[in-house]
Amino acid sequence: MGHVRDLPKSKLGVDVENGFAPHYLDMKGKEDVIKDLKKRAKKSDTVYLATDPDREGEAISWHLAQMLHLDMNANNRVAFNEITKTGVQSGMANPHKIDLDLVNAQQARRILDRLVGYKLSPFLWKKVKRGLSAGRVQSVAVRLIVDREEEIRAFVPKEYWSIDAVLTSPHSTKRFSAKLAAVDGEKIEIANEAQSQMLLQRLEQAQFIVSAIKKRVTKKQPAPPFITSTLQQEASKRLGFQSKRTMKAAQELYEGIDVDGMGAVGLITYMRTDSLRISADAQKTAAEYIRKTYGDNYLPDKPRVFKTKKNAQDAHEAIRPSMPELSPDRVKHSLTSDQYKLYKLIWERFIASQMANALLDTISVDIDAGGCLFKASGYSVKFDGFTVLYEEKNEDAEENQKMLPPLALNDVLKVVKLDGNQHFTQPPARFTEATLIKTLEENGIGRPSTYAPTITTILNRMYVEREGKQLKPTVLGEVTTQVMKEHFQKIVDADFTAKMETELDNVEQGTQDWVSMLEVFYKDFAQTLETAEEAMEGKHVKIPDEETDIVCEKCGRKMVIKIGPYGKFLACPGFPECRNAKQIMQETGGTCPKCGQKVVQKKSKRGRTFYGCSGYPDCTFMTWNVPVEEKCPQCGCTLFQRGGKNGVLVCEKEGCGFEKNLK
Repeated sequence: MGHVRDLPKSKLGVDVENGFAPHYLDMKGKEDVIKDLKKRAKKSDTVYLATDPDREGEAISWHLAQMLHLDMNANNRVAFNEITKTGVQSGMANPHKIDLDLVNAQQARRILDRLVGYKLSPFLWKKVKRGLSAGRVQSVAVRLIVDREEEIRAFVPKEYWSIDAVLTSPHSTKRFSAKLAAVDGEKIEIANEAQSQMLLQRLEQAQFIVSAIKKRVTKKQPAPPFITSTLQQEASKRLGFQSKRTMKAAQELYEGIDVDGMGAVGLITYMRTDSLRISADAQKTAAEYIRKTYGDNYLPDKPRVFKTKKNAQDAHEAIRPSMPELSPDRVKHSLTSDQYKLYKLIWERFIASQMANALLDTISVDIDAGGCLFKASGYSVKFDGFTVLYEEKNEDAEENQKMLPPLALNDVLKVVKLDGNQHFTQPPARFTEATLIKTLEENGIGRPSTYAPTITTILNRMYVEREGKQLKPTVLGEVTTQVMKEHFQKIVDADFTAKMETELDNVEQGTQDWVSMLEVFYKDFAQTLETAEEAMEGKHVKIPDEETDIVCEKCGRKMVIKIGPYGKFLACPGFPECRNAKQIMQETGGTCPKCGQKVVQKKSKRGRTFYGCSGYPDCTFMTWNVPVEEKCPQCGCTLFQRGGKNGVLVCEKEGCGFEKNLK
């Protein structure tokens, strides 16, 4: 049910003059829950508080205890790291008092965010645009995305060349590739085509001779089990899940699934964690499964221990299956598609983390060609180890490292092909959800519970938009960030925000007073706000319109893109003389199965993408399925893809019924 009390929405709700005392109100929409809890508590001998085992959960327990008039010194707080029989029994056997340090850490975070949001947002309303919001973590996230976009715009590509040889050995017809690495003992950088041609001419008559062969066995270790950030990153890369979707499925798996023959059971441990600790019992169960399924040689010499980073909150374990013996196949029929995919990912990653290293036979070869050094490398799998089950997806991995043909020292190689290839340095890539979460974590910005809500917020506020998987700043995001950088440098400074997170951790650990922490922050913040107000007295920052090639059919002007409550729309720049406005329609190449007009991409009021006929409202065809290039073999209409890359192609023409599995 989440929180039942919070700060009021209509006012600050924090008494900054008297110790930052918060004024909490019962939340709207929770009246029935509160009434029911009070009724049940009145009839009960004892009330146990078993909310989620983190800061938010501790704060909810504290609010409930006050609301239900419970004894604050009673041992009535129980925590479940997993919702299983043993997990619940263990929690109930060890009740304790509400941890006020955790509560105060949550209160301090909530008040900090309220102070920034409710004091800074009105400033942005006056100086930029009504309805804007600022946030302690969200503003830093937007700045990271804006700064990256500025880097991309400022990037100047630099030309460089490579010389690549395709060779065969005297012992095999198998071809392999080698790259030029050095000339006359010096590392080579080829800047232009002229240098490339000079080297190719030098190599025309050269013999390619194997001058050195290095063979070794390398160990490849499994990735550690998931923490919140790595789960969100890997689910994005492997499954195409946005962080919000990942955490929704994870919450369901943690809270409990009705598994046939077992009843309701939590399938994973608590999913908001940055700890890599694993319980001895879980390691033992995993080892038994590995031994039984794969054999003793797939077990490491001793159970693996993964080192948790310094500032992690080690109250929980890593994210793992609560019962490692429950393989994904055993529970598949009890799970939704998202639940199954995520459980499989978590289960495989955890089991693999407890398995033996993979062993690779690697070979690197030096090839001399008249003083020019070429290098080739490859590998073969000697022992698959953990990779028999799971291997971390690495988009930057070198994919062309394959097994080389048999080679011997002093072999004279045959040149099949020798090319100079032009390349250009590439700008840094835009952030995806996965890379943004990784950057936030690496910089100590936010904590496990904040990554997904932060990304959702900056998208909903239209500071950032998705372009495929990439996150791109909007004009609104760029203008707002520029104002923040000029007048509220600390609020959008990654180091300052990380320092605040560390101070919140100190409050949680009982080593820092939360009120004095807020006093120090607010004194500086209030002064900064006052200075900004003076500096921008009488000024207003205009958000430039994005001009399009679409001509207003009413007055002939080129229409511009504006941002409204439900996202972007087209408007005539001649407002108020011309009030023409309409939805932005992105053509898909598909045709409507009802009337034959174009199918366009649209957004719902909640920001969800759907596809509809461009002839709306005369034609009301719409679908959530994605139009594809392929046509229906039965009727020739556009086909639509349902259920992702492994889903189904369907024809939506009434009465056709054609379907085709993509698996």
